[in-house]
Amino acid sequence: MADIVNLNQARKAKTKAEDKARAAENRARFGRTKAEKTLDAARADKLRRDLDGAKREE
Repeated sequence: MADIVNLNQARKAKTKAEDKARAAENRARFGRTKAEKTLDAARADKLRRDLDGAKREE
């Protein structure tokens, strides 16, 4: 015999799981410190400058 499932509780549990997954994704995307953001920006700037410096003039 199958277990009886309260559909309202199942719906709420599904919503809660989806919210947790979305929160984890947002923490990974936006949860960086200012120092980490600054370091990434500095690295990107240096890479851009190095690339521009390596271009050949024709």
